[in-house]
Amino acid sequence: MNDMGRFREAVVEWAAGGAGASGAATAARELAAGTGLRTVVLVEGGSDRVAVEALAARHGRDLDQEGVSVVPLGGATSIGRFVDLCGPEGLDVRLAGLCDVAEERFFRRALERAGIGSDLTSDGLQSLGFYLCEADLEDELIRSLGADLIQQVVEEQGELRAFRTFQNQPAQRDRTVEQHLHRFMGTHSGRKAQYARELVASLDLDRTPRPLERLLAHL
Repeated sequence: MNDMGRFREAVVEWAAGGAGASGAATAARELAAGTGLRTVVLVEGGSDRVAVEALAARHGRDLDQEGVSVVPLGGATSIGRFVDLCGPEGLDVRLAGLCDVAEERFFRRALERAGIGSDLTSDGLQSLGFYLCEADLEDELIRSLGADLIQQVVEEQGELRAFRTFQNQPAQRDRTVEQHLHRFMGTHSGRKAQYARELVASLDLDRTPRPLERLLAHL
């Protein structure tokens, strides 16, 4: 793990509180200074981080080398803590991020409370570098690639038989294939991150989901 990875782990532990928070805070501050950290990108989960980094790599960019750390919140309701630690009252680096439309209110309130904008609308959030996914990032990727191509990716991962079994479950029979794919990706630990990487690798860059495209351009 490189220093930017260690920074990410430290700031997540710092945000969690508990016995290790003080040491994690010290480590995060030292690593932020040592890595030339300039931007923290706040995303809801680990699969979102994987997707952002994978898309950057497809464009020939190494975010770590650029001083950009993509940090998963472990859920949108934690955004306030991370804004406090990384924003003006903490490490004082530039912030950006991705969030689901349904979680927009948490991001808006956290930024306003930290003095980063006021009376924020969706457009206001985006002007600050926080971009909204209609449902979530997996949904954005599924719509961009299409169900047929994604099923090819599932087959390449050796999971098509498992996917067909999943589709035939009684609870899934009235759902669309896109809904099946979305739910299937979340059924096992690590699968969302696995498919985030593979779907971005298969993506026609001209059809990059708008939130991802705009975030990368902002960075």
